[in-house]
Amino acid sequence: MIPEIGHFALILALLVAFIQGVFPIFGAARGNVTWMALARPAARAQFFLIAIAFVCLAYAFATKDYSVTYVATNSNSKLPLQYRIAAVWGGHEGSLLLWAMILSIWTVAVSFFSKHLPDTMRARILGVMGLISIGFLLFMLSVSNPFERLIPAAMDGRDLNPLLQDPGMVFHPPMLYMGYVGFSVAFAFAIAALLGGELDSAWARWSRPWTTLAWVFLTSGIMAGSNWAYYELGWGGWWFWDAVENASFMPWLVGTALMHSLAVTEKRGSFKAWTVLLAICAFSLSLLGTFLVRSGVLTSVHAFATDPRRGLFILAFLVVVIGGSLALFAWRAPTVGRGGKFSVVSRESFLLANNVLLAVAAISVLFGTLYPLFLDALGLGKISVGPPYFDTVFAPLMTPALFLMGIGPIARWKQASLPELAIRLRWAFGVSVATAIVLPLILGRWTPMIGLGLFLAFWIFGTSIHLVYQRLRHSGLPFMASIRASSRAWWGMVVAHLGIAVFTLGVTVVKGFESEIAVRMSPGDVAHLAGYDFTFEGVKEIEGPNYSASQGQIRITKAGVERTVVTPEKRLYHVQNMPMTEAGISPSIIHDLYASLGEPLMDGAWSVRIYHKPMVEWIWFGCLMMAFGGLLALSDRRYRLQRRIRNKEDAPLEVRA
Repeated sequence: MIPEIGHFALILALLVAFIQGVFPIFGAARGNVTWMALARPAARAQFFLIAIAFVCLAYAFATKDYSVTYVATNSNSKLPLQYRIAAVWGGHEGSLLLWAMILSIWTVAVSFFSKHLPDTMRARILGVMGLISIGFLLFMLSVSNPFERLIPAAMDGRDLNPLLQDPGMVFHPPMLYMGYVGFSVAFAFAIAALLGGELDSAWARWSRPWTTLAWVFLTSGIMAGSNWAYYELGWGGWWFWDAVENASFMPWLVGTALMHSLAVTEKRGSFKAWTVLLAICAFSLSLLGTFLVRSGVLTSVHAFATDPRRGLFILAFLVVVIGGSLALFAWRAPTVGRGGKFSVVSRESFLLANNVLLAVAAISVLFGTLYPLFLDALGLGKISVGPPYFDTVFAPLMTPALFLMGIGPIARWKQASLPELAIRLRWAFGVSVATAIVLPLILGRWTPMIGLGLFLAFWIFGTSIHLVYQRLRHSGLPFMASIRASSRAWWGMVVAHLGIAVFTLGVTVVKGFESEIAVRMSPGDVAHLAGYDFTFEGVKEIEGPNYSASQGQIRITKAGVERTVVTPEKRLYHVQNMPMTEAGISPSIIHDLYASLGEPLMDGAWSVRIYHKPMVEWIWFGCLMMAFGGLLALSDRRYRLQRRIRNKEDAPLEVRA
């Protein structure tokens, strides 16, 4: 009866979502306090019901209930418990339940931490989130029911996709979904503001922490997915411009623009219409990513192949949400004031230019992702748009964006002076140019792209250091007191920008100086790469819980001194008879030494691919710095002050940035 309880809980959750999505919005329009008051208890009841359904599905996996079709399709009696739990979101139906679960978490969080909002605003926000829940719950109950029974029950399951049987897959999807779905809060705030005609700095201040938190989760999720691909897929890459990778990257680009636009709207009252449009686009791209992954139009290591009914349902939902929100925007946008004026040379202008570049970058990624699908749908043939296109288009857009990142925080609001900026930034510019020229020559290779990447990385380093130095120097306080005097939001901005610099440096060095060899190795053979000797000591057979593997042992030495031993594996998962490569990696802050086994050859020999990846770990450390910067900004005093203010409609206006 456990699956039936979960199914019934989803049906009740749909009914509650209908109450949450309809009555509070109509109540806000009519001034009906009773209807508006339904929003918070409905949000909490919906969370409780979806949590029951989620626990029921997890229980079915944990107890190996193969009378449930979804469990029989994505689990097996030999699958370890942690992967049986992760299998809850390892397929189409379960991933949708995870989406609904996370949406209910965001919704109940808004219901608890929105007591300082006006009643009408809170009712509209929770109502919009309820309407989104209706769409996903209807989708699950109509064409993607995770509790559908299999009669007669299977004797055993088909097993979880071996690609997903990895610790990274336990954390990566929930983190990514927390970011994806988190933008629904920013979307709900924007739609609520449009419905109420309250596009002032207050709604931007209310929306900003929720947007930042969603961005932090999405950054962490993308980082975890990139790291998983690096060590799991066995080809040594960290980003391949895969269509499903792009589906998560596009909301990140627009979400980054949204965070900066919200800051300007809050502080200066500018960019109001642009900010609302970005909020709509960020969530719309999240929904588009859902369509791409779950409609069956993509073939990817991440995508779930499904039947056409599911694709049509998501496409219709996409049209309703995006079309409806853009229609509302078109209706309300002309009534939005222009906000504070600013000159061409000002912090507002630099932030706007950066926003536009990020938006254009997202459009270029969207075009490269959808263009092959349109051609295929029109019967014009199949093509593949890969890294060459994205590298060619993306780099020219990100170059000015990263350059402006160094100028924006230093420029004055409203009006700045170019000569003054040039004088203040001359040392950062000089050091960046010198580093871009000299460092590659010292390392033995200079190309325009290496020089450009190093210039941009050290430009952000230099301008950030200059910004901190000027802030502390002119505070008139002792050193530690001046550090504490600056807001955590400001320090969060600095840390996140430094994270971008670290990321850019890592990408530049690994793409410019990485090396690899593919060799045939018998026991005792030695391969040479980047000054290291890789001695192949043979292969032994090992048994896992649901796979058998050939585990190689490669001893790495330099100048006769042993540095480490890596153990790449070639696995065969028995149920699906699917081979998998597990790379052997020796990570360090300077470089990664990476080896993967290919196919067995004659006389005990193996094909082996060896990589030297300088500073590749800096890519993920930079992402962690960005996420930490977001968390630091979230802990700012003004957000803690807002939580102390309750049930006063003008309370947020008392809190100053």
